[in-house]
Amino acid sequence: MAEDDSAGTGRRPARPIISGRAGDAVPASRDVEIRRFVRRRYGLRGTFALHRAALGWDLLKAPLNVALSPLFLILKLIAGLLSLIGAKRAGAWLASKQVFLTSDVARRIEADLAGFIADLDRKGLGPIAPPETIRREIAAHADLRNAVAEITTSLIVLTLGLLIFNRATPGVISLAGPLAEMRAHDWAVQNFWLGDRLGRAWYWAFPVELRPWEVIATGIVLALIASVVTTFAGLIADPVQVLTGTHRRRLRRLLDRLDRAETTPSTGLAREHLLARMGDLSDAALSLLRSWRS
Repeated sequence: MAEDDSAGTGRRPARPIISGRAGDAVPASRDVEIRRFVRRRYGLRGTFALHRAALGWDLLKAPLNVALSPLFLILKLIAGLLSLIGAKRAGAWLASKQVFLTSDVARRIEADLAGFIADLDRKGLGPIAPPETIRREIAAHADLRNAVAEITTSLIVLTLGLLIFNRATPGVISLAGPLAEMRAHDWAVQNFWLGDRLGRAWYWAFPVELRPWEVIATGIVLALIASVVTTFAGLIADPVQVLTGTHRRRLRRLLDRLDRAETTPSTGLAREHLLARMGDLSDAALSLLRSWRS
């Protein structure tokens, strides 16, 4: 038998590739483990236990991570462009840079995923990638939660805008204006010198003049509230993704990448990040369009 020469290289020995019907047992067994892990970690009990870690510094890191999201997108786009024009080493270096602050929830997820992959290894189902590649891919996988949390928050804001103002508000920018207007109108009516009833009639005929600082202040308060909602958005998003199978598919893609043992960081942008940034862009575009029409 040939002696294993993988010791000391930093790369785990390759799992033998089994062909034929017997080989089907390997992915099937792995899929059972994936389903078990997803239910335990992201089910109702699991996600509540996970988000207990958010009751701390994560409440301060969340708004900073939201603010850093555009920078993350820009770096990813530049990295992809560099790889496209042939500067693959520079693109890979830029793509490997950590942009987001690592939250306590993200650390918990990374530790759980590392333990899950180690458990797969013990059962002969683990990927063949080097340890540093596994750590990098696990961190990128955890970063996707920031994007999913932002998408969830955007959907909540959009729903509130449709219910309260009967208009699309995909983000806090487009929600700040009508909310500030409603607040100023209510305050003016309550303080009208002839009483509330005549105040409503008066300000129906002569709308309240909204000052720019009121919109800005409302936007700042909404942004702070949205960052807290984003911190705990997983309480809604995780069980939904368990039911739809999204968590399982995402974890399968992670293991598939690790099976290919790619040592170079991917310069591509996950669709979750794209969807989150599309929400920001549509929010800004709608706000500009309404300001121009008015």
